[in-house]
Amino acid sequence: MTIGKSYCEAGQSFTDKYGEKQDIVSLAGALLEKAKASNVQVCLPIDHICHTECKATDSPLVTTDGNVPDGYMALDIGPKTLQRYASEIEQCKTAIWNGPMGVFEIPTYSAGTFGVAKCMADCTEKTGLLSIIGGGDSASAAETCGEATRMSHVSTGGGASLELLEGKLLPGITVLDDKQ
Repeated sequence: MTIGKSYCEAGQSFTDKYGEKQDIVSLAGALLEKAKASNVQVCLPIDHICHTECKATDSPLVTTDGNVPDGYMALDIGPKTLQRYASEIEQCKTAIWNGPMGVFEIPTYSAGTFGVAKCMADCTEKTGLLSIIGGGDSASAAETCGEATRMSHVSTGGGASLELLEGKLLPGITVLDDKQ
């Protein structure tokens, strides 16, 4: 499993669906422990493309490791991370992509997202990779960089795609299956 969502700030938190504030670092630690206990390898970014604001710049900071300096935001995965993720994708028979690697709408921060899309599309053509994109932003990114037509399947239903993979029943499908 690779995780590339790079738009983050140190110490960032969010409000979960129950209205409780969650610390991202604590949540990530718990998820990494769960993955380890399940013998799942998680690949996190090992470098980032950063800036102090979410806007284009001619000179973004490229970190030398996975840490984001104080006052900066990680706005894309770095070149070492892209290379690592491409290597992982090349070994897969199936790749499911949900969520861009960074803020691809701004050219300064598009290389990670577009690079992952190109790698998945190349592997789909060369090795028969089953490439699935689930999510509107990822679908838009693949379309923007011209790789969507080379994927096996592209869906804008990101949340629904993930729930289906979890084995949950989807309301729209349940209604179709209802014989009453």
